[in-house]
Amino acid sequence: MSLYKILALSLVVAVSACGRTNEGGGPQGFADVDGARIVRAEAEEWLSHGRDYGEQRFSPLTSINQRNVSRLGLAWYADLPTRRGIETTPLMADGVLYVTASWGHVLAYDARTGGKLWHFDPKVPKDYAVRGCCDGVNRGVALWQDKVLAASYDGKLRAIDRKTGDPLWEVDTRINTDDPYTITGAPRVVNGKVIIGNGGAELGVRGYVSAYDATNGKLVWRFFTVPGDPAKGFEDDTQEWIASTWNGEWWKNGKGGGTAWDSFAFDPSLNLLYIGVGNGSSWNHKVRSNGEGDNLFVSSIVAVNADTGKYVWHYQTTPADSFDYTATQHMILADLVVKGKKRKVIMQAPKNGFFYVLDRRNGKLLSAEKYMPVNWASHVDMETGRPVEAEGLREGKIPLVTPGPSGAHNWQPMSYSPQTELVYIPALMSGAIYIDDFSAQDRKGVWNTNYAVAPMVAVPDELTNEQRAGMGEMVLKAVLQARDPKTNAVVWQKEGGFFSGGGLLSTAGNLLFQGDLEGTFRARAADTGEELWSQDVQGGIMGSPISYQLDDEQYIAVAQGWGGISGLPYGAVAGPRNMINISRLLVYKLDGDTALPRVAVKEQTLPEPTLASADTETIEAGRVLYNQYCAVCHGGNAISAGLISDLRYRINDIAPAWQAIVRDGAMASLGMPARGEFITEAEAEAIKHYVVHEAQLGHQRGEKRLVRE
Repeated sequence: MSLYKILALSLVVAVSACGRTNEGGGPQGFADVDGARIVRAEAEEWLSHGRDYGEQRFSPLTSINQRNVSRLGLAWYADLPTRRGIETTPLMADGVLYVTASWGHVLAYDARTGGKLWHFDPKVPKDYAVRGCCDGVNRGVALWQDKVLAASYDGKLRAIDRKTGDPLWEVDTRINTDDPYTITGAPRVVNGKVIIGNGGAELGVRGYVSAYDATNGKLVWRFFTVPGDPAKGFEDDTQEWIASTWNGEWWKNGKGGGTAWDSFAFDPSLNLLYIGVGNGSSWNHKVRSNGEGDNLFVSSIVAVNADTGKYVWHYQTTPADSFDYTATQHMILADLVVKGKKRKVIMQAPKNGFFYVLDRRNGKLLSAEKYMPVNWASHVDMETGRPVEAEGLREGKIPLVTPGPSGAHNWQPMSYSPQTELVYIPALMSGAIYIDDFSAQDRKGVWNTNYAVAPMVAVPDELTNEQRAGMGEMVLKAVLQARDPKTNAVVWQKEGGFFSGGGLLSTAGNLLFQGDLEGTFRARAADTGEELWSQDVQGGIMGSPISYQLDDEQYIAVAQGWGGISGLPYGAVAGPRNMINISRLLVYKLDGDTALPRVAVKEQTLPEPTLASADTETIEAGRVLYNQYCAVCHGGNAISAGLISDLRYRINDIAPAWQAIVRDGAMASLGMPARGEFITEAEAEAIKHYVVHEAQLGHQRGEKRLVRE
């Protein structure tokens, strides 16, 4: 046996310890998935993240349509093995449904019956969550040949046997293990290469995209989205060129950011891979680049050669971004007639609030219009392609900037229907206060924004419950918009509740499917937006639905599980909502008659703290430290959005062990990492007294919440 085979066998044995469970049985007759099969995009299957390489998320199936969708019922459901946010898009091939759960769990089900075939657990340490920004989510897998390609939150990429769930190879995609790299996005496979990016810009990393050989996991190429330290030499001419758009010591002040944490698309005819690039690190351009330069390729769409990773063209949506206006949002490819001329276009609705239509051959801007309220810029100059910023924006003269860092559209995928010729956007009305705050520069283990966190996620202590109710919808309101990309105009729009709804699916049955955070799954008429069907599913939905067909019967599948960024810092601005995580895979068909089990909940009143209140100076010191180290997970004003423990409700129980929990990692296995490296004993005590203070205020307001029994 060759040395390579011995090493490969050893790797498989070692990786198997990650926890694959195989329950056997299930469909037979697997066929390899390749590029031709994905391009062909048979209506009955869903083989790639956006169904096809163009990421349109449109199903040609018509058995379920606007005339009979009222008969839609649950065919089967399956509980998912995690209790964090679920953002996955399932895939279906050869009668098997593949879905991911938090941290990077991968599960395979019989798509007809819901019988579980296997489960792969990557065994990610739960305290690794602190190395990311927005929950331990995962958006799905890729299929290629006989493999499932899956990434886990800790930066690992694996090939798993489609039939058995056995691991075949594993690579660590991180360029180093010191920086806080994560993966939450779904891989894509193009020309036999697995494409994957990473996250971590909030905590200071350098962004890049990697391509691995799908057969063996060998690195084929790597494209860095921002330049590195010039003293170490640039990887190629492109890096040297984009470095001229940066200033100061960016490689020290956050390492640039520009992480490609979600969106990709591919045009086989042009052999171009399109990369959506994220925000800079630090967020604050004054720190990141001394307030100078456009900082390529931050907040940009970049096209590279899919075989080599070589740069071809780019379009920067937000030059010198200082507001977390990522361009990692879903991109869609289509062929449209724009201004009387047929064009191959790429479309995106990034966080900054403008909807862009570009020629995907060369990046030429065809149109750019506001799709949500925007006050940071008046318009996009069609000659230069640059936004015209509002006067005083960079000097902090706009009190409430719209959109805020949650964006006018976040990661939830859009959909394009060739039938209606409309793009559907799960949009968001949002705003935030950006106040320079450089106090955290001298501290480690905190978000690298250099803005004050509290004005974004907290509210004044003196607000009553009545004043807080509905406040979330004033600054974070869900909107579903149908837009004509040929004219870049709104056709119809529906407003929802707090935060954005889930991802979208359009179908040839003139249907548009979407779930929301408050626990409703809906079907609307794709042409008019009229609601045709809905079902209470007990818990929030963020993931994107798909459709497939077996034995001439059409199914709609969606994974539910509320969390992500909406489940973490926004407790104070969300008001007295009761969002409960229920992680499931739901599959519907006509006349389905399966009932969901009852979810028992109870009302809980915020108890009075038994600890004595501290002096004002200690509380205010604790407030500052809490906002730096705790608010992004446990919520502004110590009010949890529901996914993570509300410390106010537990303070009486955990106060005696506070130092052990906060500084020593007594609850690391549950996701609370040791912070003793960054926080002194006295500082931990100050944070505790701040939480006690907020618990006292909440008790006086008579706060209540619903929790699962």
